[in-house]
Amino acid sequence: MCAFCYHPFMEVEPQAPPLADFATFMLEVSDLVNGTLDLDQVLTRVAELVRRVVHYDIFAILLANERSHELRIRLAVGHLPEVVDGVRVKFGQGVTGQAALTKKPQMVNDVLRDPHYLPVLQDIRSELAVPILWKNEVIGVIDIQTPELNAFSETHVQALVLIASRIASAIENAKLYRNAVQREKTLSLLNDISREMTSILSVDDLLTRTAEMVRRVIDYQLFSVLMVNNAGNKLEHRLSVKLGENVQIKHDIPLGKGITGAALTARQAVVVKDVRDDPRYIMVNPDVRSEMAVPLVHQGEVLGVLDLELTRKGYYTERHARTMSSLAAQMAVAIANARLYQKVVRAERQMERDLRIAQDIQEHLLPACCPELIRLHIAARSVAARQLGGDLYDFIPYRAQRMAIAVGDVSGKGAGAALYGAVVSGIMRAQAAHQPSPAALLAAVNVALLERKVESQFMTLIYALWNERSRRLQIANSGLPYPIHVTAHGCSIVPAAGIPLGMLEDSKYEEVTVKLQPGELVVFVSDGITEFMNPAGDEYGRTRLEALLRHHFHDSPEDVVSAIFTDVERFGAGLLAADDRTVVVLKAA
Repeated sequence: MCAFCYHPFMEVEPQAPPLADFATFMLEVSDLVNGTLDLDQVLTRVAELVRRVVHYDIFAILLANERSHELRIRLAVGHLPEVVDGVRVKFGQGVTGQAALTKKPQMVNDVLRDPHYLPVLQDIRSELAVPILWKNEVIGVIDIQTPELNAFSETHVQALVLIASRIASAIENAKLYRNAVQREKTLSLLNDISREMTSILSVDDLLTRTAEMVRRVIDYQLFSVLMVNNAGNKLEHRLSVKLGENVQIKHDIPLGKGITGAALTARQAVVVKDVRDDPRYIMVNPDVRSEMAVPLVHQGEVLGVLDLELTRKGYYTERHARTMSSLAAQMAVAIANARLYQKVVRAERQMERDLRIAQDIQEHLLPACCPELIRLHIAARSVAARQLGGDLYDFIPYRAQRMAIAVGDVSGKGAGAALYGAVVSGIMRAQAAHQPSPAALLAAVNVALLERKVESQFMTLIYALWNERSRRLQIANSGLPYPIHVTAHGCSIVPAAGIPLGMLEDSKYEEVTVKLQPGELVVFVSDGITEFMNPAGDEYGRTRLEALLRHHFHDSPEDVVSAIFTDVERFGAGLLAADDRTVVVLKAA
């Protein structure tokens, strides 16, 4: 090995113990190095013990990377920090590399005469390198250097060989323990990151937060998230963070090109030790040496690639790749969820806009105001259980001082019921142009609905015809609650019955005629009124409604309508309505 740069020589310490006491010394070595699982403590104690056997000015313990066959200084005495951080020794290179390659001690008492020695400092004259073997594999090297010529003897070699044999298991156990602790910390951190990811429902926020979270696991100089574009033919930089700051990179990468493209094509992480030696590398950052690209895959679809770059050569390892692959899998799910959430939000916003438009249209389908007749006062109100309702009411003028009053209730609720109600309203008005009787109109609407039958949809409808001259009200009903006739003597039902529209062919509808005296009421309600429930599960019912109508017999139609809705709400005690509610009140004058 080359003579490393070193600090001014340390003071000479006591000489090695007599060999007679060496057995006791070795027991002390075993006890000391096996007394801890902390690798730094193990190596520090080894350095202290070696000094009691062999005097040194420059000392290092180098640990081996089994994949790259390189030695890296793990503990040093007398070396400058930049040497410790920067030195990588290949097996076979220099004196220490020879010790690793041959698995044998290398004692050089005059480095100027050794062909393997790499002269860096002229002051170094002797070097001793002893391999640390574990199961016949090199896991490190103890290296001692000094400016003294012929500084080492076979006794020193034997002593270091024995020490190396004792500390090998301690180093290996400490490494295993350190790796286990690191894995536990990484898994715990990944678990925390995973929980945090699932709570972020904005893709942009998720990517920004991911850049911060990745740094907690793996270091980088430049971190980029590249997403497959909508056309599916290239990777676009969606987020790039360099030295903690967001940067704009507009360089898109065609699919399959570059290291990121290779990760996408292979659907697995790609680790490059030195991008300058990899023909796939596309120059974006000239300072980069190490790169790792990890695909984002969700349910078989590649969403994009995470790309980490660092100026240090050979930094990223397969362990980093495994960690990032685990993180990428969680991130891909989070991105898919965030995209789905945003799609749902957009759909909901569009639905809300559509509902507002539909509500506006439905409001315009209902009469803007009630007609003003000489002998009949009318008031009406309809409240939907949801944004859109299936109830309707309408007033259609006839010839000869007659007025048709329609009150309907579509099966179901919501947009489907509202649309079906609009269809019925259109059919009804088209048929009313022929001035039919109430029963005839219901039959005609029934035929029209069956010609364009909608599965599971039907409608209950009351159609009444008021005659100003005769003060008579002809009523036909297709399933709505019976109308209530209110007089000074009390309430009675108008027994008009019939099959709901759109259910059966050839349905026939009967008519019931009521003559109204001044002050008398006829009240039409949908079943959303009578079937309204309170928290106890009781229905409002016809009995309560009739009691209310008797109490408000002398009120105006508008006041009667308001009283009905107020009393129903009071009865419900805050419970939301389950069905649309419609009330039409007629009062003879």
